[in-house]
Amino acid sequence: MQRVFKRAVFVGLAAMLLMMSAAAFGQVRITVGFAPPPLPVYEQPVCPGDGYIWTPGYWDWSDDDGDYYWVPGTWVLAPEVGYLWTPPYWGWEGDVFLFHAGYWGPHVGFYGGIDYGFGYFGDGYAGGRWDNGHFFYNREVTNVNVTVIKNVYNQRVENRTVVNHVSYNGGNGGIMARPNAQQEEAARERHVPPPAPQEQHVREARGNPELRADANHGKPPIAATDRPGDFKGNNAKPAREAGGAYNPPPNHGKGAQNNRPVSTEARPLNEIRPENNAGNGKEGKPSGNIVHPKDIPPAERAAAPNTGNEKLDKKYQAQQEKMQKKQDQDSAKLQARQEKEDQKLAQKNADDARKQQQEQKHAQQTQQMQQRHTQQQQKLQQRQAPPAAHSAPAPKPAPAGKPKG
Repeated sequence: MQRVFKRAVFVGLAAMLLMMSAAAFGQVRITVGFAPPPLPVYEQPVCPGDGYIWTPGYWDWSDDDGDYYWVPGTWVLAPEVGYLWTPPYWGWEGDVFLFHAGYWGPHVGFYGGIDYGFGYFGDGYAGGRWDNGHFFYNREVTNVNVTVIKNVYNQRVENRTVVNHVSYNGGNGGIMARPNAQQEEAARERHVPPPAPQEQHVREARGNPELRADANHGKPPIAATDRPGDFKGNNAKPAREAGGAYNPPPNHGKGAQNNRPVSTEARPLNEIRPENNAGNGKEGKPSGNIVHPKDIPPAERAAAPNTGNEKLDKKYQAQQEKMQKKQDQDSAKLQARQEKEDQKLAQKNADDARKQQQEQKHAQQTQQMQQRHTQQQQKLQQRQAPPAAHSAPAPKPAPAGKPKG
């Protein structure tokens, strides 16, 4: 019996971890200060077999190299029957480009209105559909060998009069699309992260110097593959041409100061979309114009503990005051350090772009400190919370009396 119980607990914990990882997927925040290159022009390799779904190529970011790199499009076996791929996309937010990770789910969600081609024309997926547990391919927009794959159909895609290679949403020159109700609903559905071969595909792309934008100038030598990670196979397709001019800042390589810092702050998907960040105040400033600790509005002090136990209340009050003193010291140290960095920058007569980058860095430092302080306060409140009162047992019903005669 004990062995069965342990196994049940293990399975429950595993399921919980899987749901947590799936919920967190797509929420990692990566920001860059300049736009990704246009999407290159390339051919789609032949689908290698039944059940594979096309995942289009896209530009990702390597903080180690300070450069965008191309993740080749590839055919991936769906992780679950009935699941479809929502591609990642870059979106303009305030004064940075924000990366929205792709995911697998029951429906295709919002991917910035980006025209990735091959069925991903900015809204949904026209390259195929699930039917009774089998994936059927639309031969009008996907490269399928009908002698190998029999699950095919033909459906023309209408209203595709404008073809562009823009790789980001919003901002100057970006796609001005916003999610509709169905796409919003898809974002709230159960998602699963890329399977292991798809993740390995991205890692290999990151480690390939030829796929960096500085090396290929927007025309990657490996633009698409027929299977994840098969960069040297006969079916690996090079880009025919770049999608347009790529003009990054002159000093943006590894360790360059004008790279926008990369943040890994987890935020809900509906909070990091461009349409939810309008009206944030002056352009180039973070939301609320909080850059330095001195910009943070004074917070209300926690109420004095009142547990009914005078000795315990004094102990809790001392803990609160100690934590508040430590947080005030943290704020003062960060403020002094940021002021010192601003003074050094002023002495160098830095240009506006460099000042803006340092301001963004300081804003992120301040935001991280705020989050750390909030977590500390919540943990202290949880420790000091009084134990839940146990309700008294209900009185036993009195025995029924004899009926009156």
